Amino acid sequence: MHVENLNQFYLSNGIAGIHQQLDSSEVSHFGITIKAGSRDELENEQGLAHFIEHCIFKGTTKRKPFHILSRLDAVGGELNAYTTKEETCIYGSFLNVYYERAIELISDILFNSTFSDHEIQKEKDVIIDEINSYMDSPSEQIFDDFEEQVYKGQAIGRNILGTIESVKSFTRDDILRFVERNYHPKNIAISSVGNIKTEKFERLCEKHFGHAFDKKANTNKEIIYSYEPTKLELTRDTHQVHTMIGNMAYDMHNEKRRGLILLNNVLGGQGLNNRLNLNIREKYGLTYSIESNYIPYFDTGIFQVYFSAEKKFHSKIVKLIYKEFEVLKNKKLGVNQLHLAKQQLKGHIALAQENRVGLMLALGKSLLLFDKVDTNLEIFEKIDAITSENVLEIANEILIKENCSMLTFI
Repeated sequence: MHVENLNQFYLSNGIAGIHQQLDSSEVSHFGITIKAGSRDELENEQGLAHFIEHCIFKGTTKRKPFHILSRLDAVGGELNAYTTKEETCIYGSFLNVYYERAIELISDILFNSTFSDHEIQKEKDVIIDEINSYMDSPSEQIFDDFEEQVYKGQAIGRNILGTIESVKSFTRDDILRFVERNYHPKNIAISSVGNIKTEKFERLCEKHFGHAFDKKANTNKEIIYSYEPTKLELTRDTHQVHTMIGNMAYDMHNEKRRGLILLNNVLGGQGLNNRLNLNIREKYGLTYSIESNYIPYFDTGIFQVYFSAEKKFHSKIVKLIYKEFEVLKNKKLGVNQLHLAKQQLKGHIALAQENRVGLMLALGKSLLLFDKVDTNLEIFEKIDAITSENVLEIANEILIKENCSMLTFI
């Protein structure tokens, strides 16, 4: 991250905080990241973390839903939240003069939500509609279904939204038990990017967040992941065939993850010059949409390739994908290829940080996972240290056809 004016601190109750001070911006961003996502749900709680994210906006001990939603909107700001498999985030963007307004509001939401039965029942219908909408989008659904296939029987493989049946079953007691189990100081990070002095920001955070959570963190049990590659075809009423191909990969703490990020960028990352795009879409015109992704989680990871196409092109595209795998497994990147790949990855990282909301959220997640934030200089040094031999070794560990699972909506 940008090293300038970046300050890390801890509140009296152990909550970690990080702030990047801006000196010339009229808009600031503040949020909290909670290490509580769908992977922390028990078997009968599928979708509960996401359900709680919705319900925290539905009333506190001193605010009704309308007053929560209007508190920042009324002054031109924005309040938002999201849930992933590993965290829940609540955040806002606002004019600098409303810093304390935003901090106090998010504190109230986090600590004082009432989770009334009336609001819970209303929100069930909202989320069921969200699930139905999601099921109408095969290009989204297949990503979650594929993870469920790879992580069969594991919480991390389950859909974040839950099922219609599980959502209907949730009660206020379920919510309170999940919050009690997962919301505590060691699982919470505060992050901010904005035009406020660090000392003042820390005082405001201590005032509104430093008083709560007089309890210790639960110890997460180590999970042993078992994986057997499988191939599934599921019938869907779609014009195109949608396919995922992939394998388990490195976790967030594995030193090889940066090499796989680089490899993924070369193979099918966000640049239009990636190999899958050039050698399948541009060369043959077989597909409009093809990409690869690498998602590292806290203690596991997944690498995957997605494409959609007409059914008659499906088998040829699959062969071409595996052909690209073999090239990367058998031929080292040349000196110039590796240099250009590194420069492209650095550029993507730097451009992503121009989005200050994204930067603020990334700061919080990094602090929560690693208890520190690397500067851009440190990140770029680690990228520069990747060798073509490293990339070749990673390709031969991850891009193994026999170890890949496949899911096709046909």
